[in-house]
Amino acid sequence: GALGLGRLAAARGDPKAAEAALEGAAKEARDAEIPGLELRGLAQLKVLVLEPAGRGAEASARLEALAKERLGKPLAELPEMLEVEAYRRAADAVLGRPIAAVHAPDEWYAKGDTTTDLLRELLPGLTVTGTRRIGKLMLLDTDGPVVGLRYGMTGRILVDATAPIEALEYSSDRDDPAWDRFGVDFRGGGSLVIRDPRRLGGVELDPDESKLGPDAGRVTRKPFGVIMATSSAPLKARLLDQSRIAGLGNLLVDETLFRAGLAPDRRADSLAEGEVDRLHRVMRRTITLLGERGGSHTGDLQPARVRGGRCPRDGAELRRAGVGGRTTYWCPEHQT
Repeated sequence: GALGLGRLAAARGDPKAAEAALEGAAKEARDAEIPGLELRGLAQLKVLVLEPAGRGAEASARLEALAKERLGKPLAELPEMLEVEAYRRAADAVLGRPIAAVHAPDEWYAKGDTTTDLLRELLPGLTVTGTRRIGKLMLLDTDGPVVGLRYGMTGRILVDATAPIEALEYSSDRDDPAWDRFGVDFRGGGSLVIRDPRRLGGVELDPDESKLGPDAGRVTRKPFGVIMATSSAPLKARLLDQSRIAGLGNLLVDETLFRAGLAPDRRADSLAEGEVDRLHRVMRRTITLLGERGGSHTGDLQPARVRGGRCPRDGAELRRAGVGGRTTYWCPEHQT
């Protein structure tokens, strides 16, 4: 539709056509009362057209006003580490609250040695004492076991019936309480719920945190270099391996490699020391920047991740292939 036309026009270097198409997509969505799609149109307009033209502040103000008016919440595509961090911050609101009751209707959602009976038996009466995150794993500390929460591709958190992220691309447009897979009610009121249409997440008591590598936002240069040097796997696959580096997902990895000028199918152990330096530096900066923009879907490469899309940097047609088990886009010209 109009969103695709706008992305293609921008990739082909026609900002006027891109702006017209994306503005049209946002207007159609507004007229049809589809606020999530309206936000997506404006977000792509911001990254593809307005920021390169020095109008980023204008775009940010429009997005902020729209989110407040239409949703009261930001929009994202899927829960990578940046989205899970937004969930964790939202969960800070329940610190110090004692758990009164547990909602655990789905045995499939209880992972490891955890069962729904165990959740209902152990959690009531405990108090939430802290929130943490390692990669995509969110942790609720209590005065008993740690509650580990994973969100898969379609899980969202609701704290006191409010979601910090309104919609996810691979989820349903509906918002159905029948998809509530786990939740706790607190003494004195309020709740924390995971709503997950496709049941790809899970809850686990005292998850083994040692199975995860260092968080991608905090890993330092020396261990990062070892992680790269000790694998012949494709670079993207190594970055996606949560046991080595925790938190990176498909979009963050593609954006990081785009910015670092490195091909995703290159062997991880082929990087020279200077390339490792650059990749580590760019990865940390990309995580920070996209966090400030609003999520893993806000990268410069993202709007061009379509068949026939062109590199936002040099205009070359992007390659599209499976790397590390994920659909991958990269520029054959500057990513080597």
